[in-house]
Amino acid sequence: MSPQWKHLVVELTYKLFEAPMRERIQEELDRQGAQGWELVAVEHDPGVLGTRLYFKRPA
Repeated sequence: MSPQWKHLVVELTYKLFEAPMRERIQEELDRQGAQGWELVAVEHDPGVLGTRLYFKRPA
């Protein structure tokens, strides 16, 4: 039987008065990792000035 997965996509967009993107990404990685999510891909989207983080964990 193949493993079943849950998936999560988190989109972080650039915002002028928020913490630098590097810090926001690190906070999100820590938050999701603490909940058992594993980062599987990262996508930078210059069209929306943002970054998408793709996670998975066992269902």
